[in-house]
Amino acid sequence: MRLKHLFNPLTAVALCLTMALPAAAIDEAHKKQAEEMVTKAIAFLKTKQDKATGGWAVPPEGSKQPHLPAITGLVINGLLLDPKADQSDPMILGGIKYMLNFQQSDGGIYDKMLPSYNTAIVLSAISKSTLAQAKDAVVPAQHFLRKLQYSEDSDATLGGGEAPRKVGRDHPFYGGVGYGKHGRPDLSNTQFMLQALQDSGVSPNDEAVKRALAFVQRTQMLDEANDQPYADKSRQGGFVYSTAENAESVDKQAGQSQAGVIEETLDDGTKVSRLRAYGSMTYAGFKSYLYAALPRDDARVQAALGWIRKNYTLAENPGMGNDGMYYYLVTFSRALDAWGHETIDILKTTTDADGKSTQATEQRDWANDLIDRLAQLQNPDGSFKSIDKRWMEDNAELITAYALIALQQATH
Repeated sequence: MRLKHLFNPLTAVALCLTMALPAAAIDEAHKKQAEEMVTKAIAFLKTKQDKATGGWAVPPEGSKQPHLPAITGLVINGLLLDPKADQSDPMILGGIKYMLNFQQSDGGIYDKMLPSYNTAIVLSAISKSTLAQAKDAVVPAQHFLRKLQYSEDSDATLGGGEAPRKVGRDHPFYGGVGYGKHGRPDLSNTQFMLQALQDSGVSPNDEAVKRALAFVQRTQMLDEANDQPYADKSRQGGFVYSTAENAESVDKQAGQSQAGVIEETLDDGTKVSRLRAYGSMTYAGFKSYLYAALPRDDARVQAALGWIRKNYTLAENPGMGNDGMYYYLVTFSRALDAWGHETIDILKTTTDADGKSTQATEQRDWANDLIDRLAQLQNPDGSFKSIDKRWMEDNAELITAYALIALQQATH
């Protein structure tokens, strides 16, 4: 896969050094506010824990609906991000035991669907547990996720009817992981897998991480990094959802963005239509690069950071409006926590009455901004307001778990 240098090396290094300067930490007022919000969110989630199973969002007894242990995994992730969490708390133990009940003989942790999604999120959670049974489940779950990757080592017996097939490095699916219901991988599931491998102690030099990096790169709208036609001459720097809409469309080489398309102006002035990069996937891709230990001055990292600086907001999921808002907030928090700086220099463009645009730099404390946004969304009972139904974000337990993780990352 080709990769050209996008920046003068000295310029890139200088930018990294600037970003590494000490920054003001989250202020005490916001830290106290976040702690109070976390306490209220946990209190709400405690009332929603299923007494019989220990899980969250558990289907009614006798229902044919599959269990989604990932929702419980998100709750437990949020609880165990607090280093002072009591590992013997019945609330935590109940959730962990519920999830482990779904570990299959193949090592995956799922019920009847979404094997990679459920396993990855649960693996992140149990990796933080001191329970012996949880520790025993980690390595089998890691192996299972590796076998769900599209690669030379894919296992066609896993993942149900849409198991990953063996592909070579030149294939657009290579290194990715999918839900197991569209016949193709996507960046969302791939970043959840990388999150799980990171949380469970897998080295960035692991082959699964290297393979995933190949797929992540092919979802970045950046000509110099992406060898797929849909990124030809694109300079957005942000990320889209997948390299194809489904298994049948892979030969079209059209890619997929949940945010549609955007008009880009090329260096020669030509205007072309390109897939539109958007917020949640850009933070997912940026975070994935950091977990893969790419250098901070790597052209791909800097291009992603450039998109983030130009599109920084917590009012919406950039490019998607309210769709996937809580997913966006938790991915935003994990990515900027991984970046390791309390502040970020964003670019703001203003246009005067004559149509002349001026760009200025503004320093933002992202954690304070995130806490302010979540404070607007929290209900008196500790849950969070549903502002969109897409991707299950009308489920109070799911979005409260997302918000809990985001708050924990902000005060990390």
